[in-house]
Amino acid sequence: MAETPLINNQEALETLAPVIAAPIRHHVFVCTGKSCSAVESAEVKLAFERELLEREILFGKAKKGKNPKGSILVTECGSVGFCAIGAAVMIYPDGIWYAQVRAGDVPEIVEEHLINGRVVDRLALLKVPSTGKQVTSNSSPDLQKWEA
Repeated sequence: MAETPLINNQEALETLAPVIAAPIRHHVFVCTGKSCSAVESAEVKLAFERELLEREILFGKAKKGKNPKGSILVTECGSVGFCAIGAAVMIYPDGIWYAQVRAGDVPEIVEEHLINGRVVDRLALLKVPSTGKQVTSNSSPDLQKWEA
């Protein structure tokens, strides 16, 4: 297989990947893997797109009805690591992981978090970087060591 040469020309890179020149403020990842799909994560992703389109801040190609100068990018992904309590949503660069998100929660996340910078605490599971949580158990000191 031939090696693909690196593109060093910034203009060529921007033509191939316009997102690198966009004024992106947030990147929303919505898990659409098997477990999250079972709790309607596809509808959550569509709700994000609908809300952001209405506000004209969803980044994307104009021919797809999106805004090439939009400030928020939405991406579906296969897993964010806690699908058992999905639908799971991560928002970067803030590093907030939301759990049990339903389509009806999306307007609140958009308004509060993405527009006003306030985390929706009732859905927020974790902020990255995280210090982790200490398990307090006298019966098993090994429980205090987190391991994947």
